[in-house]
Amino acid sequence: MDDSHIAVVGAGLAGLVAARHLAADGADVTVVERRDGVGGRVRTRTKDGFTLDRGFQVLFTDYPAVRRELDLDALDLRRFTPGATICRPSRRAVLSDPLRDIGGLFESVRNPEVTTSDKLRTLALRQDVSTRGEADIFASADRSIRSYLRDWGFSEDYIEHFVAPFYGGITLDRSLSSSKRVFEYTFKMLSTGSTAVPAAGMRAVPEQLADAARDEGATLRLGERVESVQSDGDGAVVTTGDESLEADAVVVATDPKEARRLTGVGSIPTEAHGCVTQYYTLPSGSGLDAGKRIMLNAPSPDPNTVVPLSTVAPEYAPPGTELLNATFLGAAAQDESEEELFEKTRRTLEAWYPERYFDDLELLHTDYISFAQFAQPPGVHESLPDARDAPGRTYLAGDYTAWSSIQGAMRSGKEAADAVRDDLS
Repeated sequence: MDDSHIAVVGAGLAGLVAARHLAADGADVTVVERRDGVGGRVRTRTKDGFTLDRGFQVLFTDYPAVRRELDLDALDLRRFTPGATICRPSRRAVLSDPLRDIGGLFESVRNPEVTTSDKLRTLALRQDVSTRGEADIFASADRSIRSYLRDWGFSEDYIEHFVAPFYGGITLDRSLSSSKRVFEYTFKMLSTGSTAVPAAGMRAVPEQLADAARDEGATLRLGERVESVQSDGDGAVVTTGDESLEADAVVVATDPKEARRLTGVGSIPTEAHGCVTQYYTLPSGSGLDAGKRIMLNAPSPDPNTVVPLSTVAPEYAPPGTELLNATFLGAAAQDESEEELFEKTRRTLEAWYPERYFDDLELLHTDYISFAQFAQPPGVHESLPDARDAPGRTYLAGDYTAWSSIQGAMRSGKEAADAVRDDLS
């Protein structure tokens, strides 16, 4: 790899991981990114002293690629309490992980939303997935999450009131028609690791990856859009608005639609799940009693979840204030005004907490995200491209070569770098 020049198009998680590994192997690596910052879909802004991630995003600390690529201690993580609070009008019930949250055991045992048989089946499911790795799970026979849970014998109430909002937040598909493989693997990760956010926001993840790539010698060129990628068996040419970069190989690590445009690979998935997320402020001492748990809207996806973010990560809000996040699922939310969505959250909170009004709730920011992750119906993973499916010396890196997740993105970056190294050695 010494003296090889590699171009990487895109400075999201996959591109940054690929760049670091290629540079560590001795290549001269140039990363070209159209935005002015790194991270792709993992971005954070600061507004009025509040830390606002683009959408509700978290880090599963037991993802193998996360543990390989990141210095978790340096991220200064703030961890959620395992489990969730199942909410409906005038009632809130904690469902925790009795093996990792002893403090929530009593409330979980008394939880009227979940039967004893469902709790026992959850423990049996946990034992089943604990013995299987990522490759084994994603090679298994597939079906929908809903069908899978019914086959396990879970009650419809448990599926509708806990799994649908909780995993609807993970897959952005409250209907539970997504692949059960995603459910199994994320359930395994939730059972063994933590769910967390960095104190500085999710942007700290790509910023750490970018620093690692630079430390290995990679060059990052931000604010430049790639117009085209041309490649044959001898090399590649990456054309931006200003110049053409000649390289021995190019890794395309953009979002799926852009990757399909640049490479012509038709198996790159472009059907998407989107969401709308809003951030709200409250004065300190609001009286919410969810602690560091996600609040699930049992009867409705409007909003699907409400998250007490500054309770989990106090650094996300200035002193004297609290920061909440709400996520809305479904295509209809994309067409509603931010005022309409705000009113839905306010009315929902007032229904959950009938003892108080939420006139002091204020809307801070709204993100309409049309492409949050690619759709993952049962069997989709067999149809996904791999790193070498692009023509010539062009390689693909992105979660769409694995599965839609931070794990999939980071894993794909290393796999693309490995493919380039093996082919050019």
